[in-house]
Amino acid sequence: MAAAARARVAHLLRQLQRAACQCPTHSHTYSQAPGLSPSGKTTDYAFEMAVSSIRYGAGVTKEVGMDLQNMGAKNVCLMTDKNLSQLPPVKVVMDSLVKNGINFQLYDNVRVEPTDTSFMDAIEFAKKGAFDAYVAVGGGSTMDTCKAANLYASSPQSEFLDYVNAPIGKGKPVSGPLKPLIAVPTTSGTGSETTGVAIFDYEHLKVKTGIASRAIKPTLGLVDPLHTLHLPGQVVANSGFDVLWAVRNPDDLEARSNMHLASAFAGIGFGNAGVHLCHGMSYPISGLVKTYKAKDYNVDHPLVPHGLSVVLTSPAVFTFTAKMFPERHLETAEILGADTRTTKIQDAGPVLADTLRKFLFDLNVDDGLAAIGYSKADIPALVKGTLPQERVTKLAPRPQSEEDLSALFEASMKLY
Repeated sequence: MAAAARARVAHLLRQLQRAACQCPTHSHTYSQAPGLSPSGKTTDYAFEMAVSSIRYGAGVTKEVGMDLQNMGAKNVCLMTDKNLSQLPPVKVVMDSLVKNGINFQLYDNVRVEPTDTSFMDAIEFAKKGAFDAYVAVGGGSTMDTCKAANLYASSPQSEFLDYVNAPIGKGKPVSGPLKPLIAVPTTSGTGSETTGVAIFDYEHLKVKTGIASRAIKPTLGLVDPLHTLHLPGQVVANSGFDVLWAVRNPDDLEARSNMHLASAFAGIGFGNAGVHLCHGMSYPISGLVKTYKAKDYNVDHPLVPHGLSVVLTSPAVFTFTAKMFPERHLETAEILGADTRTTKIQDAGPVLADTLRKFLFDLNVDDGLAAIGYSKADIPALVKGTLPQERVTKLAPRPQSEEDLSALFEASMKLY
């Protein structure tokens, strides 16, 4: 009898071990011994979609007051930047808050391409306000600033570097609850309304880094394509490179609507799967900017927009990574319009790079890093700024040495 019971227990444990979650997020919970996977594999993969709730459609911003009322919000922080504070998207939000009897305070000092200093200014405002909910109206800069303000106001004893990604910060996990945050994106490209990431320039090192935690994801993203109609053309292009927006007809509401939705989908994708080398290299490109100011951006400081800093290295990077998975690179080129019927598989990288260059040329993108103020003399500093970005660079399909990074920056000095 005892032997039979022990046999049943042993059988149950074996079954549990086979059924144990093996996805990268949870696989530490149980020990998965080699050879026990039902498929016979020693490594198994699963995925989990962690994403904010999204409501999409023309005019959905008018519902923000009702949403906050349903959340029981009494004292709301409305965050935006100086330019947007005078434009219809913010007015629509304010009207909705007033209509639904929601008390709010406006913070319109968000910096386009935020820094640790601008983050801390917003955090101080949030701490003093003792808010029970947040609304962010703007692009990635505003949404990321609002995420950080919510995080540190909810954890007032924490030091700023506690939650910043290692190795620049301590990378501590977020343990306490945050307040509800509703994100209203006005650009198409960042996908920040769906992600638990907040990016900023760390001024001391002149490099971008960020905070990454599911806890800081917006509670709700109101994806309203009407807001994209108020953006200057080059802002549309620079913010949209992550999703390869076309900008030829600003009045094409159908195209703008589809791209606004595509941006949210892209955010869901890279918010879960991550990004890699172009983003890792983009952080020092933005952080080390000297005098360059992007066209159509009404700012009082040098600025390389995030989308531009990412896309300038893309031809070089995809030429570099193609050898690891040429079929996928060739498929991407085909999706982007290249005729690949007679292309040899070993030419996948150059073909994709040329396809991207055509897009960038048609969109009047600056001719490489040299056109935004960099030279070969800056390459060591750009490489040095990329090295701490292991959170993203390690996701690249091909490992890269310092010499590789130097060559990629050099190849990106001129695009056409």
